[in-house]
Amino acid sequence: MDWEPRARALARAVTDTHSRWHLPLAAVPRHLFVPRWWENRRLADGPADEERWAEAAYRDQTLVTAIGGLHADHAGPGDRPRGLPTSSSTLPSLVVRMYRHARLYDGAAILDVGTGSGYGCALLAARFGDSAVTSIDVDPYLTKAVGERLASAGLGPRLVTGDATEALPGEFDRIVSMMSVPVVPGSWMAALRPGGRLVTVLAGTMIIITATKGDDGWATGQVEWDRAGFMAARSGPDYPPGDDGLFAAIEHADGEHVGPGRYPVLNVGESWELASMLEVTAPGISHRYREDNGTRTAWMAHPDGSWARAAAAGAEAPVVHQGGPRRLWDILDGLREEWLRHGYFQLYGAQVFIPPKGGKVHLARGNWKATISR
Repeated sequence: MDWEPRARALARAVTDTHSRWHLPLAAVPRHLFVPRWWENRRLADGPADEERWAEAAYRDQTLVTAIGGLHADHAGPGDRPRGLPTSSSTLPSLVVRMYRHARLYDGAAILDVGTGSGYGCALLAARFGDSAVTSIDVDPYLTKAVGERLASAGLGPRLVTGDATEALPGEFDRIVSMMSVPVVPGSWMAALRPGGRLVTVLAGTMIIITATKGDDGWATGQVEWDRAGFMAARSGPDYPPGDDGLFAAIEHADGEHVGPGRYPVLNVGESWELASMLEVTAPGISHRYREDNGTRTAWMAHPDGSWARAAAAGAEAPVVHQGGPRRLWDILDGLREEWLRHGYFQLYGAQVFIPPKGGKVHLARGNWKATISR
């Protein structure tokens, strides 16, 4: 494959020619790290169609490489995986943005959390050198395969198989996470050196938080004026069983409380700012949405047994059924009312405070405060 012109075109599309990331983007053969991937849950085999492979690999897009524990490398043409994506090659522009948020520098010890396809790790090694980079992933197949692919590209950073939310392999000046976490783990705070900086996304949100560790052990920073979505941290080859059974139980159930909603039904999962604020306000809610013959229906469910279902034709006010200990749709409507009153949420730009042992993230902006803990 004549990949170099494509890599140079990708570098021009993603960065300015004076950016320090321009040369690594132009020099790293991304296609080596994604030989097979999933497109709409159908297998795409790069070596079987080199033109399609090159076009996909050198476009600024995310390529999903594993779904529900089934890696594309191990799949056959007839496989149709079920479940959630568990590994991918993140779109290059987002990889670079995360690295910029980290304020990386020459001589820093860098931890790349969530090796995935290995492409981001390759960019780090190409820019800062093999000895500066450690990458960790829970999947032993990935670390083995990525090691071989890095070697074929002439790169050799340190790869570690392990749960990144547990003890980390050393101390670091920078921790950059390409997976999302409910809160910053205590192991990250222990491994981050004083003056060190971490970058991650909070699970269930699209918010990027950055924080620098002080001499007192606290890390302080902010919610960046940016957004990103990453797969949530996992401790095994797949995520635990989902909540499909709960949604099946409430699909047509009568609520303990039935009444009109104040605002039209919307797909919360595609309303990134509202979804992020809802997760901070009431963590752990899952969502489903469907449009059928002009009728919009949305479901919300929480592990504590709270649930809601709202349905309406088009933009009309919905009929809302709610059950369990909390009124989830009322919480959602309250946030929508807040946005209408102010035109914004306090979340973006908020200050971030992480205690020395991790486990919590405190947010504050003006008179607004929130604490996330799991």
